[in-house]
Order: sequence, then structure tokens, then C-alpha cells
Amino acid sequence: PAGEPPQAGSAARIEALVGRLTLAEKISLLHGARDPAPLGQAGYVPGVARLGIPPLRIAEGTAGVRVDRPATALPAPVLLASAFDPGLAREYGRLLGREGRALGQDVLLAPRANLIRTPYAGRNAEGFAEDPKLTADLVAEVVRGIQDEGLVAAVKHFALANQEQGRDTLDVVAAEQTLHESELRGFEAAVAAGAGAVTAAPHKVNGTWATENGDLLHDVLRSGWGFDGWVLSDRDGAHSTVAAVTAGLDMELPGTATHYGAALHQAVRGGTVTEQAVDLAVRRVLTTMDRFGLLDAARPARPVRDAAAGARTARRVATAGAVLLRNERGTLPLAGPDARSIAVIGPTGGVPYVSGGARVVAEHADSPYTAIRRKAGRTATVRYALGEDLYGKPLPADLLSPAADLENRTVEPGRTFTHQAEFTLAEDDEWTVLLHWSGPRPDVRLDGEELFADRPGPTAPQAGGLLGTAPDGLAVRRRTLTLKAGPHRLAVDARGGDRGQRFRLRHTTRASRAADLAEAVKAARASRSVVLFAYEDSAEGADRSGLALPGAQAALIEQVTAANPRTTVVLNTSSAVTMPWLERTGAVLQMYHPGQEGAGATADLLFGAVDPGGRLTQTYPADEQTHPAGGNPLRYPGVSGRVEWTEGVHGGYRWYDSEQAAPLFPFGHGLSYTTWRYEKLTVRPERGGLRVEFTVRNTGRRKGTEVAQVYVGPSPELRLDQPVRALAGYRRLTLGPGQSQRITLDLDARTLSSWDPAQHTWVVGKGLREVSVGRSSRDLPLRAGAVVR
Repeated sequence: PAGEPPQAGSAARIEALVGRLTLAEKISLLHGARDPAPLGQAGYVPGVARLGIPPLRIAEGTAGVRVDRPATALPAPVLLASAFDPGLAREYGRLLGREGRALGQDVLLAPRANLIRTPYAGRNAEGFAEDPKLTADLVAEVVRGIQDEGLVAAVKHFALANQEQGRDTLDVVAAEQTLHESELRGFEAAVAAGAGAVTAAPHKVNGTWATENGDLLHDVLRSGWGFDGWVLSDRDGAHSTVAAVTAGLDMELPGTATHYGAALHQAVRGGTVTEQAVDLAVRRVLTTMDRFGLLDAARPARPVRDAAAGARTARRVATAGAVLLRNERGTLPLAGPDARSIAVIGPTGGVPYVSGGARVVAEHADSPYTAIRRKAGRTATVRYALGEDLYGKPLPADLLSPAADLENRTVEPGRTFTHQAEFTLAEDDEWTVLLHWSGPRPDVRLDGEELFADRPGPTAPQAGGLLGTAPDGLAVRRRTLTLKAGPHRLAVDARGGDRGQRFRLRHTTRASRAADLAEAVKAARASRSVVLFAYEDSAEGADRSGLALPGAQAALIEQVTAANPRTTVVLNTSSAVTMPWLERTGAVLQMYHPGQEGAGATADLLFGAVDPGGRLTQTYPADEQTHPAGGNPLRYPGVSGRVEWTEGVHGGYRWYDSEQAAPLFPFGHGLSYTTWRYEKLTVRPERGGLRVEFTVRNTGRRKGTEVAQVYVGPSPELRLDQPVRALAGYRRLTLGPGQSQRITLDLDARTLSSWDPAQHTWVVGKGLREVSVGRSSRDLPLRAGAVVR
């Protein structure tokens, strides 16, 4: 239109833009394209320059902004969640928002609102909790934080995306009550917090692809919750054109235009999709862009990244979320003589373990050994022993005939390196052959068999839980074989590709593994205290094959704890692990994927500079069978491509309560370096809900941090399935020795409600409700009841 453009934020402005866009320009706003100046982000939408519509850059970012430039590598969301601190979640989100804007991004594919449903799921570290309320509270604050800084938050993956196995093909089935009381709670909270975008899951939900599911995208998301942003697909998650547009999918994830490029243009021309439907999708995208000032002539200035501020937040989160699972015989905190003679053991004790599979380009990260040595001081003796070699030892120079140095080979662009050799073993042996490489994966054949060919099943580099990247950034793969005594043939073929590459071929043997273990045991015996770092690498692309620590770590822990019972095991895992070695340890500290400041935070906790204030947001099962998905393939990993949430509303700790099963560690569990007492509980009706008051007292000699938890029992008047108890509120507090605090928590009507599938709405659970208060879902010393009217 002639004259001045309509005012920012007005519907007229959006309508004016839509009216001037050609059909080709409209469609270009609904799918990705090649970025002329790529920043290593997940996708790019080109915009329409002639109308002042800027491009959009879209990045992954659950634990830090994933581009090819340095960013703060934050602790995993599960570690953030363990702090039970919505205020800290807001700070976490604000850092993501500031850094995303500073690094040239406009949309962040975060947070991940899917529940932690099974301990096998490869992306549990990116989730928050198995509990719907805690997940909803924290997701909402991360969304607010991201968007406080002007970055659009695209909450994911809507919905029921709780495993990696079959994630692109599964049909995930859940009843209406189960959906609303469990998985949808986090997404609903994100919408209430103003999330600008929602990423649809790539699989089917109740028989229909999530990207074509009108029940989800229209009835629940837009009509039910009032969502007014745009919906985009996960990468390659769109499965059609007409059905997806009709259901309400607005954008095919940038980088692909399979269904929303030429196919959408043809559908409009052919009449199977109306141009009005395209306009509606474009209108949603532009309205959200306008809300964030992206359509203004003078767009919001991008901030300068503050690396020091990012490091401070990363350190604060890693410290706040650490969970002390066990502490016997005064093992922690390290003090006196026990703090002046320490053995640090384990491969991830000697190298930084930052983000698991959420690869963020961190500027700097210490190893735990470095941080512990610094914290212990110059007068302390701090030894290091590898324990288990994850990266292998060079092949002996005289092993191969003809000889070749395969330790650090460089292949120039366009060139090829080949070598064929023989070697002879004097006796039978078990080898692990390790390949490290930077370009096209070299072909390695042993006795004619290709060792590292891609096979059906998980192909993520960390599949199997072992670290998939060497300290210098080279990718790593391993293959363990039993080799007979006698001659063997080795052939290596490596291509330089377009950019050239480096590679090395290494191995471990039965003798080298025994020597590494013996060295660790020797260091443990020579020290007053041991800190043993155990890990499991997991991320997008593959689920865990089991709940035990990968590799030979269990044997390492058994041997080291036998040599020195004052052993603290620090776990850098994404989720629950089984612990057959638990009773031999002095302490166990769960640090998850701790981010770039994880080593310093771990040292602070070990030496008692701070109290471990984290609490478990997922139940740790006692064994492989005793958990909601244990022994039930229909629940996980699925049968004939179908997964069913037959546990209903009894997910996570609720299942353990309903089945009267004993966990290894319950939801909400976490120890402190001080002691606590709960007293003087009162519960009374208040404004349609319940007001809960109680006192928490620090009865120990140290300043400490506690997470007080409130659970509510079922309503006797609702003829609906209800959990034995559900988390209804919590409060994180820090008190000095002898101090007490009176806590007041209001449980509103929604917290006391269940979803009624007959009425398709929430109904308040009236009648006498039992309220329990304490330190975890299984440690609830205070109980009282009140009538909900």
C-alpha cells in the first residue's frame, strides 16, 4: 500500500505484507534454503528483501547454542532441573537467548519439553524430569528466559517423543487422560509462557503423523491452549504436503523443501491446498517475527557475547544441580588428611567431559584432574591413573610387515593413502581396534573383514555409551575382536576428500588393559581418598542398550573400591545407571553432563565449598527389569512399530508407588552435608485449593541447601485413575546451622485436578486429600489431610 507502513505489532501490518507477497515468496517463508553465509546452524529461511522481511537463522540449543563459533557449553537440562529452582531455569534461558542473539540466530530449537519416560532414552540429558509438574515449571521459565532476550523459543518435540529408537517411524499411542496429565503438561506451560514456535515430533501420535495430527495441532495446541505462534517440523519430520498444511504445520524444518517447496506450489495450483491456507501459515510466521521486532526497520541490536558471564552461569547451574546419591563413613566432603592425598581415576577424570552428545563449541574446559589438583593445593599429592584406555595405544613400530606409521597420518585433499601389511600374534588375544579420523571414514580391513562399516541400527558416534570423540576432536570408533595366534592381514585405505584429513589406527590388548587396571589399583592403594570418574556418552540418534556403565567401568570400580573403600564415584551419565558396585563405594555424586565448568563445580562439591543441593528428577531402578518399561516391549522399545503408554498416569515414581516396587534411589532423592528436620505441618482449604505450611530446620553444623517437597494423594470422589501420590509443590532453601524457615505453599485447583476424558477438561478432585511433606517421594515424615471443596 502507498504511504507509511502500518504500525509494528498491528494486524494491519501483517495483512499488508501478506497482500504484497507473491505465492512463490509466501512458500519461500515456509521452508528452508541454503544459507549464503552459514554459521553452522540448523537451518535458514531466506526472507523477502524487497518487503523488508529478514532471513531467519535457526539453531539447536538445549544446552548451549550449537553453531560453528564458540558458545557457553551449559550443563545438560537434566542437571539444571535437579536444582528444583525455576529462578535458575529463567537465568539459564536468558543466557541461551543472549548468546543465540549474539551468535546471529533468531530461533532456538529449545527447550525440550518431553518427559523422561524410560531410562534407555538417548536424549534424557536434554529433558528435565519424569514428573509433569516439575517439567512444566522449568520449561516455562526457560522459554521466558530465552524470549526475554529477543530470541524465539521453539519448544520440542510435540508430542510423545521420548525415545530415539524408531523415532521417525513409531506410532506412539496414549489415552486422552494420560496425554493431558503427563506429556502435554510441559508444552501447555510453554504456550502459557508465550513460546513463539513449537516443533512437531517426527513420528505418529495415536495413528497419525504428528505433523499431520489435527487433534494435536488444532484442537489441543491452538484451539485448546490459544497458541498463536508457528509450528515447524523436526528435521525431515514432515511426511506430506496437503495433510500437513491442512492440520496446521506451518513450516518444514529449514534445510529441506521436500513437501513445502515445489510440492506445495503445485498443490496450490492444483487446488488441493488453498492459497488462504498458505496465507494462514505465513501470517503465523510473520506475526511472531513482528512480535520480536524482526520486521522493524530498525531491528533490535544484537548483544556482544559475554563469555565470562556465560561461564559464571554454567558454574552456578552445575553446582546447584549436583546430586549426592550416597555418602558413607564421612567420605565427603574431602577434608584434613583425606584431602591431601587423592587419586583421580578414570578416562573422563583426565579429559574434560562437557556436554555428552550436545556438541557445543566451548572456548575452554578443564579436566577434573586439573580442577581437583588446583582445589587441593600445592601441599597435597594428587595422582592420576587412566583405569581404562578409551582411545587406544599406537601399534608397535615393528608389528607390521611392511612397516607403516599409522599413528598420525595426513592425507592431502584429493589423494588416497593405502597400505597392506601382515602381523603375527604369538598367542590368542582380545584386541580392541580403534580408528580416529577427521574426514571421510577410512576403510580398515582385518583378515578381509571391514571393521567399521555402517550397520543397521544406531549409528550415532557415541552408540554404545563410549566416548565418540578424541580430545583433539577426531571421531572415534571401536571394534573388539578375538584374534587367534598366528598371521593376520591388515589393509587400510584412506581418502583425503575435498579438505584432506588426519587419521590414526590404534589398539588395546588384554595385556594393556590389565596394565591400566593395575595402575589404577596401585594409585588407589597409595592414596587416602579416591575420586573415580565414570561416564556414559549418549545423545540424539541412539538409545542406550542397557543401564549398566559401558565398557569395563564396573570392573574398574570393583577393583578400585576393594583397594580403597574411601572411593567417591562421580557419574557423568545422562540418566539412571544400575550400580552392582554401590555398597563398596564411600560416596556417589551424580553430575550428569556438567558443561564447560563441570570440573570446577565438581571440585567445589567434593571439597565442601558448597553443599550438594540437587535432587533426582528421575527414579533410579534397582535393576534392568524393575522400572515402568522393564520387561514390557510394548511400552519400550515398541512392538511392530507401535509403542503404548499403558502405564497411564503412573509414569516414573508413580509407577513404583502403584506397583510397590523398591527403586535404587527414589525421585527427589539427594543427600546434604548437613542434617534436616521437618515439623509443624498444617493443611487447610484456601481459595479453591489447599494451603500447606511447615517448618524446615537445619539440625547440623554446616550451612546447607534443601529441597522441600510436597506430594498430594488421590481424591476419593473422582472416578478416574489417579496416582498414589503426585508432586504438588517444592521449595529450594539454604539455611545456616540451627536455622529454620517456615514454608508456605499454595496448591491451586489445577494441581488438585485430573483430566476427565468424558468431559475433555480438567476436574477438581474434591474430598479429603492427604498431603505428604519431606525430602523425596519415599522420605515423607509429615502427613496431614484437608478437604477440597
